[in-house]
Amino acid sequence: MRLRFIITEVFHGLRRNTTMALSVVIVTLVSLAFVGSAMLLQVQVGKLKDDWYDRVEVSIFLCPNVSDVATCKSGPVTAAQEDNIRNVLQTGALEDLVERVYYESKEEAWENLLESRPDDFLVQQLTADDMQPSFRVKLKDPEQFEIVSDATENLDGVEYVVDQRQVFSTLFMILNRSTLLAASLAIVMLLAAVLLITTTIRLSALSRRRETTIMRMVGSSKVLIQLPFMLEGIIAAVTGALFSILGLWLAVRYLVQDWLQSSDFNWVDSIDQTDVFSVAPWLLLIALGLSGIASVVTLGRYTSA
Repeated sequence: MRLRFIITEVFHGLRRNTTMALSVVIVTLVSLAFVGSAMLLQVQVGKLKDDWYDRVEVSIFLCPNVSDVATCKSGPVTAAQEDNIRNVLQTGALEDLVERVYYESKEEAWENLLESRPDDFLVQQLTADDMQPSFRVKLKDPEQFEIVSDATENLDGVEYVVDQRQVFSTLFMILNRSTLLAASLAIVMLLAAVLLITTTIRLSALSRRRETTIMRMVGSSKVLIQLPFMLEGIIAAVTGALFSILGLWLAVRYLVQDWLQSSDFNWVDSIDQTDVFSVAPWLLLIALGLSGIASVVTLGRYTSA
């Protein structure tokens, strides 16, 4: 009997405040879409770092024929200097950090350059003697670049050391700032959603104040009186959350995956529908939290004696 009464009251309240309820759904949808976008952006950043950082190497470029670097003052790198650099990389403090060391000679560097830029006129004018040898170092943990750099950059025969992660630093900075922007907008929209849910519950409570007064007079519990109003806010907020999850799923499915697969970026490990489902429970919990906060703030005042 009480359950049927509560359900009846809930739908009666939603029907009476249809416009406000739809507003709650829309604002919750938009705000949680920003929250979900921020979460998915961070997931994408994590995927890119895991994928690309695992591939990048530390490049140790050795002294060419002409260089004004102090470590190259004796001229081009010698065989003895190369052996010393290789020994530093494969023994001592760096032994446990280095996974693989690959040596690229001048001839190999020239052939690789010709292969990668076959139509470049300036490249065609170069010879193997114009190139410089290098070591390509694959680290077990790419974050340990500084240790390798400090140990090798001042060795005789080393011109400079390059961490390929720097190539991606700008991209990751843009993605992280986009995440912060989405999160900032989400906070503003969440505040608007709380205020709107609060207003909806307050209007519903005021419009039925006579009914709640009668219920208190006949001995109805506080929970029984307040529960219909709480459920109205919860239903509207959760509906908005479900629509936001659907919107994120459609965006990832048809904009991210389909677009990337049909473009030159199909080698990128992008987010997928599974990632949307992983953030979906958090969005539902946030929706429940929003409606819960609004209910606590509002009902104590507008359904009390």
